[in-house]
Amino acid sequence: MTKYGYSTIGVVSIIVFILAGAGILINNNFFKIFLIAAGALLLIFTLYFFRDPERVSPLKDNVVLSPADGKVLLVKEVYDDKYIKAKAWQISIFMSPLNVHVNRIPIDGRLEYLRYIHGEYLVASHDKASEKNERAEFGISSRFGKVFFTQVAGYVARRIVYEIKPGDEVKMGERFGMIRFGSRVDVVVPMEWRVKVSKGDNVTAGETILFEYQK
Repeated sequence: MTKYGYSTIGVVSIIVFILAGAGILINNNFFKIFLIAAGALLLIFTLYFFRDPERVSPLKDNVVLSPADGKVLLVKEVYDDKYIKAKAWQISIFMSPLNVHVNRIPIDGRLEYLRYIHGEYLVASHDKASEKNERAEFGISSRFGKVFFTQVAGYVARRIVYEIKPGDEVKMGERFGMIRFGSRVDVVVPMEWRVKVSKGDNVTAGETILFEYQK
């Protein structure tokens, strides 16, 4: 269970306790069963959503790993004018409410860029979500060059959590935050990296290789 969910789990537990208490006090059997079942399902979903399984990262450092569990929405060439300042590859990953939502560092290095943007809440799969939605942007300087990635809030996800700051030395596969209840992550690297996944692929945070360095 991830520490990022402790407060939410506490609130949900109180709600479930109230529902169960109300169910016990009500004489109507239908409403009794409904309230107790609703509370149980709510608690089960919350615990499931905030699960945090261990992951084993590949024993190589010339790769960029997926920061998130989910499905690859797109793989495309872009021009990044925020951090890389050059033509680049972008991979976007959609996280459904059923995916593990704990995010992990994609590559070893030093965090030298961080920006939080208050924006809209378009559906995370929308083409313009990475430009218009509320998001946190990160830039890591690695021994293989710059890697840029974002946590993007979706239509349902309204809370982005991260606990890293500029100047931090970060390690591939480490947990650094999460996005709650369905969202998107974009990863952008210079063109010399080789793309290792395709649109529609399912990826796993801290384990799936998105890019491999060429030079």
